[in-house]
Amino acid sequence: MAKQTATAPTTTVLAIAPTAELAPTTSPSRAYLTAAVDEATGEVTEISRFRYLPGHPRQVRFDAKAGQFNIGGTVPLGNSLRFIPLAWRVFEDDILNMGRKLWAELFYADDKGAICAVLFHGYSVENLYRLIEPLFYDDLTLADVVVKVQATRKETTKDGKKATYYIAEFSYEPADSQEVAARRDFAQDFPIWRQETYTGAADLRISHGYTVPAPELPAEAPASEEVETQQAA
Repeated sequence: MAKQTATAPTTTVLAIAPTAELAPTTSPSRAYLTAAVDEATGEVTEISRFRYLPGHPRQVRFDAKAGQFNIGGTVPLGNSLRFIPLAWRVFEDDILNMGRKLWAELFYADDKGAICAVLFHGYSVENLYRLIEPLFYDDLTLADVVVKVQATRKETTKDGKKATYYIAEFSYEPADSQEVAARRDFAQDFPIWRQETYTGAADLRISHGYTVPAPELPAEAPASEEVETQQAA
């Protein structure tokens, strides 16, 4: 199925499903869409369960010094996350003015339907690999399960002084098949990426559902303009 960059077949990506009554005899055309009935007109519409501005997901940050997650550095989320990934990549790149590092970038829908992106690096990426490997041999991926991320406290000694830091540890549990299908369809219909972390120079290790839209090509000049240019030359 061809990628779409702005809208789904019958809804915009920025829409959120209202609390309208579900149509009892209508199945949504895509798993992430909700069929609803307008009580006044009886018209059946389809509205996305997820909210996403392509290339600009909600930024969820892992503060490895405090062992806390937050939104945009301001809204606290606690010391753990729980979500079904809809896309991810593990890559090496120089991003966010932090030098070249190995990163894991995961995209998911939060409990309000907002598409989010969260980054990990260092030992946290190694821990993610430890989760991906057994899933692979069970013929599963991160997109098939609920991933649980827990900030775990660690200590190190440098120059005779103890220092505390946190790494992310990962585990999983079975996910509802309908929720998995909704995220799978959404990742198929829309480019899932984050503009601030894309450089075009990444060394990609693994990827799933991650898609950067192709750059728009400049429009070709009309044939008459090409002839005039050639004559002028």
